[in-house]
Amino acid sequence: MGFQELLLSGVFVIIPLLIAIVLKLGLTKDIVIASVRSIVQLLIVGLILTFVFDSDSSIYMILMIIVMIGAASQNVIKKGTRIPGIKWIIILTLTAVEAVSMTIMLGFGILDFEPEQIIPISGMIIGNCMVLSLLFVSKFTDELENSEEMIELILSFGGQPKDAVSRSLKSAIQTSMIPTIESQKTIGLVQLPGMMSGLIIGGAAPMEAVMYQLLILFLILTNATAASVMVGYLSYPKLFNSRLQYMGLKNK
Repeated sequence: MGFQELLLSGVFVIIPLLIAIVLKLGLTKDIVIASVRSIVQLLIVGLILTFVFDSDSSIYMILMIIVMIGAASQNVIKKGTRIPGIKWIIILTLTAVEAVSMTIMLGFGILDFEPEQIIPISGMIIGNCMVLSLLFVSKFTDELENSEEMIELILSFGGQPKDAVSRSLKSAIQTSMIPTIESQKTIGLVQLPGMMSGLIIGGAAPMEAVMYQLLILFLILTNATAASVMVGYLSYPKLFNSRLQYMGLKNK
């Protein structure tokens, strides 16, 4: 695919843009901004990746991963400002999940320590952890707001902080994990996953593409569990003071 084909694909931006204008959906500006940002961001990433791959330096590869973790963390932090200490919780979670996942895959020889393999897989890991963390933070905040009286009641009867937020915590973890679990139930039947499709388009044998995709699916499932649980169990103690009193969420 060349630049000419890329320009022609712009028709898929024009169509929703025209629909938004005709139906007065108020999304014209958002569509234009989203399209321009995606073009600029992906072109910049493409240039950076070309440089990193050509340099074949592990230092640039690690820096790239750090930048991805920083960008993903910032996105989640914006949504979770009402949870005390959320900044370091998210950074720690993304870093830990990435480190453990890569250690396992490199240790078992599933991946080679090369930028061409490490960076794309790291992007999938960090990206999915970001989405799952966003889902968790959003649901956990809603649950806490609706359960303040119950939390205070449990504490007044001698319950521990973990007991007081247990229901809210479990509900938020379940909510953040369900999309990943449900999407895997219909994978290959309703849609061909992105990585598998990309490999097939790139000329890889279908079965080879399937094996790589299964690796990613299992990896994402682990990430879904680890990220949700880690963010949850690191977050809830921050809601209580040293006397085990419920301090609640920060004001908006």
